[in-house]
Amino acid sequence: MKWINSLKSICIFEDQEYQNLQPLTYFRPSYHLKCGILSLHRKIRRNYPDVRIELNTRSYLRNLIKQNRPDEIMDHVLSEQMLFLNGRILVDDDFHKIIPIEGKDELFICGDTFVGARLSGKNLKQVSDSLKDVLSIADFPELEKKEITVRIIKYPWDLIRYNPEELISDYKKLTAQNENKIKEYPGVFFLNKENIFLGKNVLIQPGVVFNAEEGPIYIGDNVKIMSNASIQGPAFIGQNSIVKMNANIYHNTSVGKVSKIGGEVENTIIHSYSNKQHNGFLGNSYLGSWVNLGAGTTNSDLKNNYGNIKVFINNKIINSGQQFVGLTMGDHSKAAINTSFNTGTVVGVNCNVFGGTFPPKYIPSFSWGGSEALTTFDIDRSIEVAERVMERRNVVLTDIDKELFRTVFNLTVPERRSLGFPK
Repeated sequence: MKWINSLKSICIFEDQEYQNLQPLTYFRPSYHLKCGILSLHRKIRRNYPDVRIELNTRSYLRNLIKQNRPDEIMDHVLSEQMLFLNGRILVDDDFHKIIPIEGKDELFICGDTFVGARLSGKNLKQVSDSLKDVLSIADFPELEKKEITVRIIKYPWDLIRYNPEELISDYKKLTAQNENKIKEYPGVFFLNKENIFLGKNVLIQPGVVFNAEEGPIYIGDNVKIMSNASIQGPAFIGQNSIVKMNANIYHNTSVGKVSKIGGEVENTIIHSYSNKQHNGFLGNSYLGSWVNLGAGTTNSDLKNNYGNIKVFINNKIINSGQQFVGLTMGDHSKAAINTSFNTGTVVGVNCNVFGGTFPPKYIPSFSWGGSEALTTFDIDRSIEVAERVMERRNVVLTDIDKELFRTVFNLTVPERRSLGFPK
């Protein structure tokens, strides 16, 4: 076990901009979003490996984190010096040189974003004595401000935009100490084999092609890849996942653990326990956990006029400035067979979407319906469905999970009422 420096520590916090990352941040803090292979907060941890790191987040998420991530510290201990870091920053390997753990008390900003602060003594006590769930620069003492340059995750499509370079960076980190000897698999083709990592007990059926000529491919433990699937790097497939027969996994795709992936997937990030296992296209998209896309589900990620895509985020329409933006779908949402999503569609958490034509480009959390009409997905029914789904993966929906469902249901009432839903 490594020695932890208790005299100095780091607090990773959320700011109000987590709302621009909804619906993905209803069931997780912004720093638990993934980009590449690792989450934002894991990248910070790797920059400061021997320092105690605490997490600060919205109060309703605390018990969930303690339940699902018992190794992460939610209890705050007053140290001699603390470095506060915004959980929306996307750090590189040299970030600890830009903001060292040691130094004078000061604030760090990047443009109009409060990146963090280094505090000690009375300055630290002032903040620690009244630590809020969500922090801003106004919560900190008036200190010297230092302008730095760092990548900031402001909207969901930023995670997709940075995913290619983060897949390459994370691959290098995770394989640096691992000897990568790929055994012979009959009928399997490895292009640029030295850029491919296979975890333990990976099952690969004949006809599979790994093409790492344009970027690395990382396959986690106990992954099954069925016949005639193709994976193009850079790409990541998490542990205990299944890549279905004839799947085409194009570059810049990240898939979390215990997921099933098929059809055509490109430039997409998928969190754990989600299924997109049938034919259909998913591109430039971000899916939360426990999402299921029915057979034939397809999304558009490019307008016919090749213009920038506008997305409904945090109760307003945002010009993404991007030519490619696909589907953003929150945790525990489902799409029925042959559902077609327009460019820049946002689907909240716990939605059940179906219908023969394009559903609305904005579907609020706990919605039921699709192209013809939407109504509220009853909270008790949604919990019942989640229990059934999770039981199939040998995961228990706990009382803490159920309380989270009810809390988020109440938080999202204004979303549904704005569209005339009952509640």
